Amino acid sequence: MPVEIERKFLTRSEDWRSADNGTRYLQGYLVIDPQRTVRVRLADRHAWLTIKGPAAGAVRAEFEYPIPEADAAELLHTLCIQPLIEKVRYRIDHAGHTWEVDEFSGANAGLIIAEVELAAADEHVELPEWVGEEVTHDPRYHNSSLQGRPFQDW
Repeated sequence: MPVEIERKFLTRSEDWRSADNGTRYLQGYLVIDPQRTVRVRLADRHAWLTIKGPAAGAVRAEFEYPIPEADAAELLHTLCIQPLIEKVRYRIDHAGHTWEVDEFSGANAGLIIAEVELAAADEHVELPEWVGEEVTHDPRYHNSSLQGRPFQDW
């Protein structure tokens, strides 16, 4: 079974910013419950349907499939739970890992989360200086949670 192993952190400074303009993401959820999420994501003229299982620490089942861009746009605006998640994603290489820094907008404006995907749950990762508090185990920071309880409402 395909799995996602991911750790999440808040950022403590703006030192992660670079000349890269990032990629705008729009995503929505068809299903959100404790056992599964079904997400539609549109980014840079590419689209995916992603099904995720429950998290066990930093690990959870993840199935991801490309879908036509027009289908994603239709799903996002007609069937997905509103409001949609809006963010710009920046990719930063550091010490052998690629970090993804998500700068949220819309209802989650002001929130910045840095994520790193790992090959194993116990894999060592060197944290960049701009990485702050780890929030991997705090469900408030899951994108699916941010859909139902946006950062601006905390």
